[in-house]
Amino acid sequence: MCKIGTFEKKSILEKINKYKTIHAKSEGLYKEKGSKFIGYIVQCYDEDEAKTYLEQWRKEHHQARHWCYAYRFGLHKDVYRANDDGEPSNSAGAPILGQIQSYDLTNVLICVVRYFGGTKLGVGGLIHAYRAAAKEAIDNGKIIEVTVHQWIDVNFEYPEMPGIMKFVKDHNLIIKEQVFELSCKLRLGIPLEISEMVTEHLEELDNTSISDLGIY
Repeated sequence: MCKIGTFEKKSILEKINKYKTIHAKSEGLYKEKGSKFIGYIVQCYDEDEAKTYLEQWRKEHHQARHWCYAYRFGLHKDVYRANDDGEPSNSAGAPILGQIQSYDLTNVLICVVRYFGGTKLGVGGLIHAYRAAAKEAIDNGKIIEVTVHQWIDVNFEYPEMPGIMKFVKDHNLIIKEQVFELSCKLRLGIPLEISEMVTEHLEELDNTSISDLGIY
C-alpha cells in the first residue's frame, strides 16, 4: 500500500477538510425550437470513471446528435475538462463547466445529450441551452458538503471478519461497499487524523491486504 505522509495529511486538514458535490445522479431537461437537451450529473472521481458514464449515455441515447460534457475533480478543483463534441467551439462544454464552477462543485461529471430538432440555434442559443440543461440537472439534485477522508479497500479472508468489523465499528469508519464471501472486501472511509493508525493496524492482521484509493 502506498501510504500518505503525515505532512501531506496535515497540509490537507489545514487547507481543505470539506468540499461540495452532488449527492446522487440527477437529470434536467431544456427544450428549444424542437431540440431537446437532457442533462445528467453524477458523482465522479477520475477520467476512467467519466468514460464509463459517457459510454453508457451514448448507448442509452444512440439516436442523439451530441453528447457534450464537463467534469471537475480533486480537492483543489484543479483537474477539469470541457468537451463540445462537435458543437461550435466553446458553445457547449464551457457553459456546462461554468455551472460546475458557479455551484463550487468538485468530483462531478455533467453530460448534456442533444437531440437536434431541425432548427439551428446559433452559438448564443447553444450556450444558453447547454447552460440551462446543466443547471436544471444540478437544481434537481441535492448538493452536499462532504468531509474529506482517506479511502481504502480492505481484502481479507472470511475468518478475519468479526475482528475487522468490530474495529471498523469502534472507530466509526465509513463503509461504502462490502462483499462477504470466502474472500471478503470492504471499501472504507477513514478520517485523516486517524488514518495512519487505522492502516497500520489493518496491515498487521493475518490474511489481510490494503489498497489506497486516495483522499477525497
